Amino acid sequence: MNVTEHLSFFASLYKVDENPEVGMWLLYLTFIGLSILVYKLGFAKKLPVLKSIMVYIFLILGCTLLTFLGIFLPVGEGLVVASLILIIYKIRLHNQKKMEAEQSK
Repeated sequence: MNVTEHLSFFASLYKVDENPEVGMWLLYLTFIGLSILVYKLGFAKKLPVLKSIMVYIFLILGCTLLTFLGIFLPVGEGLVVASLILIIYKIRLHNQKKMEAEQSK
């Protein structure tokens, strides 16, 4: 059984099978970045600083588990799709509010 065939896109991009230490760190940092992006675009509310720090600490700890799952499962790809959907939603929401502001003048 060839492990390379079963790697997810990001795991094969970072060559986790050839250089596991650097590849896993890059995968981990990618998941943290994508998770923060998805959180900010879709779920973030105005919180006090200490609560916000706690949210990010737990988000980073959760990405540890996602990194191990993301070697063979499409976790990163799901985060990319979620961020694209949320970006499109935010753009459309901004345009709609802009049009409503122009119509109310």
